[in-house]
Amino acid sequence: MPNHPKPVALQRHEDGVPSVLRKATVYTNLHFYRKSDVLVQLTKAFCERFLPKSGDRTVDQMVQASRSVKQNIVEGLTDGQTSFAVELKLLGIAQGSNRELLEDYQDYLKHHGLTEWALGKSPRFDDLHTFCLEHSDVEDYRPYFYRFPDEDMANCAICLCHMVDKALSSFIARRDREFVEEGGVRERMMAARLEHRGTQKEVIETQAREIETQAREIERLKALVASLQQEIALLRGRQEG
Repeated sequence: MPNHPKPVALQRHEDGVPSVLRKATVYTNLHFYRKSDVLVQLTKAFCERFLPKSGDRTVDQMVQASRSVKQNIVEGLTDGQTSFAVELKLLGIAQGSNRELLEDYQDYLKHHGLTEWALGKSPRFDDLHTFCLEHSDVEDYRPYFYRFPDEDMANCAICLCHMVDKALSSFIARRDREFVEEGGVRERMMAARLEHRGTQKEVIETQAREIETQAREIERLKALVASLQQEIALLRGRQEG
């Protein structure tokens, strides 16, 4: 059986007129956005504590990569109200920056002879994974920014990067499916215009029917008046005769 296009679900203005804008996504409610915010603050603290204050481009690269994740999520979901294409592009950039940041933390561990913990193979990582899974706000992590040794802090960042990457992959796939089913802004504009025209046509047709009904009523009343006038004329004729 062929798949029929999914009807475009349009938002509406207060007066009921359809809108071409998609429903806004409140990105601050998304766990992967909030975890990306944690990564920005964690990375700044990590670089300040464990990387050279000058002469190492890694610091700028890691901080910029972490910011790129968060900022492109914000911009992508904001611009997504009007464009699926822009949203998907910016979320893709966010995912690329997140993977770049992941590589930087993994390289740090390798370069310093430290261990990258693995899920199911390290009790420390299992506990860390549970904590990161259950906590998405920066204030939950801030007490550890200046207490964790570098190995613990890097593994925390790696865990968060993996979670953000997985969540972004799922979110992008869902948006991709929505685009295929609903189309982009052009389809929404067409649907809104057709619906609005349909509504206008219904109003015009309703008004035409009302006018026709009123016209018939006027003709009926005219006939009634003419009949009454004839009766009055007959009565006057009788009286005068």
